[in-house]
Amino acid sequence: MRTTPSHLPFAAASLLCLLALACQTPAPPAAAPQDQAAGPAADTRSSRHASRAPAADTPGVFDFYLLNLSWSPEFCSTHPGKPECAAHPGFVLHGLWPQNTGGTYPENCSRAPGPSNPSSYRDIFPDAGLLQHEWSTHGTCSGLAPDAYLALARRAITSVTVPSTFNQTKSFSLTPDAILSQFAASNSAIPRTSLALSCGNNLLTAVEVCLDKNLHAVSCSGVRTCRAQTVRVVPRGSPN
Repeated sequence: MRTTPSHLPFAAASLLCLLALACQTPAPPAAAPQDQAAGPAADTRSSRHASRAPAADTPGVFDFYLLNLSWSPEFCSTHPGKPECAAHPGFVLHGLWPQNTGGTYPENCSRAPGPSNPSSYRDIFPDAGLLQHEWSTHGTCSGLAPDAYLALARRAITSVTVPSTFNQTKSFSLTPDAILSQFAASNSAIPRTSLALSCGNNLLTAVEVCLDKNLHAVSCSGVRTCRAQTVRVVPRGSPN
């Protein structure tokens, strides 16, 4: 068994250590930076989309818009107190999001203030907080002034015809392809390749439309779609 010599004087051992620089105590590693607080949770993109563009985000530099039409009954079933839930709507505007064909997307491109009169957009954004978040996170990347961007979002949502199937007051289930095929059949200017579907826990959460900067339908390149075999559609309530 190997043993450590005990006859070496303590002072000599200390001197040897110092000369060899072997007894220096390494500095503790720098503390890892704390995670930043998460942003608004009400309007985060689904994890099914690719991550943000790695480069600096520049206003107006993107490939197309992703129009997200949220199925409000599913959201309102767990958030009944939200302003947009009072009228028991069907599909509502979640956002008009700049998107890139590779699956990335820009966010928070500037600190430009939002519209001077937010209440004038209450028809598409009943929740003032959501409007401000959508402008700050997505609208600033459009390259447009706030009113021009929100007017474009209004044009986008009003240009989509929702199939009558979604007026039912009882729940029903369909395949993702059947839902998107119904939207394509109800909108002659929107081909099936310009549509995607969002789902969670086999529940319909949104239908998405891919549009160019002039709101013409384009292929949903880089946008993933729901792959569930069937999705359940939470029924609409009756307006108050």
